[in-house]
Amino acid sequence: MFNDNSKLPIILAAGAGVLTVSAFYYWYKRYQYHYVPPQQWRKVGELSDIICYPIKSCGPVRVNTVNCSKLGLSDGHLRDRVFMVIQTKDGKFITARQYPKMVKIQPKIEGPKMTLSAPGMMDVEVDFERLYKTKPIKCSVWDQPVEAVDCGEDVARWFSRYILEDDFGLRLVFYAKELSMRNVRPKNKCVDTTLREDTGAFHDATSFMILNESSLIDLNTRLSVPVVGLNFRPNFVVKGAFAYEEDYWRWVKIGEVVFRSVKPCTRCIFTNIDPMTALRSENGNPLNVLKTYRMFPDLGATPVLGTHLGLRVPGNVNIGDEIFVEA
Repeated sequence: MFNDNSKLPIILAAGAGVLTVSAFYYWYKRYQYHYVPPQQWRKVGELSDIICYPIKSCGPVRVNTVNCSKLGLSDGHLRDRVFMVIQTKDGKFITARQYPKMVKIQPKIEGPKMTLSAPGMMDVEVDFERLYKTKPIKCSVWDQPVEAVDCGEDVARWFSRYILEDDFGLRLVFYAKELSMRNVRPKNKCVDTTLREDTGAFHDATSFMILNESSLIDLNTRLSVPVVGLNFRPNFVVKGAFAYEEDYWRWVKIGEVVFRSVKPCTRCIFTNIDPMTALRSENGNPLNVLKTYRMFPDLGATPVLGTHLGLRVPGNVNIGDEIFVEA
């Protein structure tokens, strides 16, 4: 048999070229899948509410206009879920799932200070300028390590007294970075649209979540005691869309700001807490009712309402902006 070794480099080069082209094609298709918005859009409704939650699990701040950054809603020092309450003993976060009264902690941000109010408590202030000069500490959210700045003794004592009725035990921490630093949580890897850059500050899944007003109205027809949008803690509420059509949205555009639909928002016992009274529902609703008709394959034993979003084209959004989805 005749062997022409002179052709071997050509064959190897050709093979390497095929692999390179294949790898580039795969990379390009993945890039397009995650980052390239569609060219055709259809209107589904309008933006009826914008809600920011500066402290994870605590009270809301409604705004009429806001900037959308990779980390979440942003308007000066007002940013979404950049504060979190942790246990002093181990640095692990707590939420209203364990302590429902947290939803009655109301933040107010004016200038370089955040003022916190709660029933039966004197107001306490947090100075943003000090936070940006303070060295971060280690803590964790959903068992993922994260760096955060401790907000000081006065506010730590305030949270401990209000939540634990003790002088010690809890601390407030602040996320001072501009970009997400956590990996995607294992439970959120059930879909292939989750990316590290979309994980937010102290968010559960992504930097943004949208709720469909019509889906909420339909849910309320199934409940003996109706619930409100705040039970589900959305950032955006859309009015005018058909109930549950958000399940099929791949891309969302609010005004000129573009988002990728990342995953359906799975629900937990937090939804059963009345955001006005901080009381849990006695019958386990709306969660139990959602479980009867809003279970999705591959998403575990928790029902779905709302959609997590990842930002692709930043900018400002305003109440009344038209909302479009991929045509």
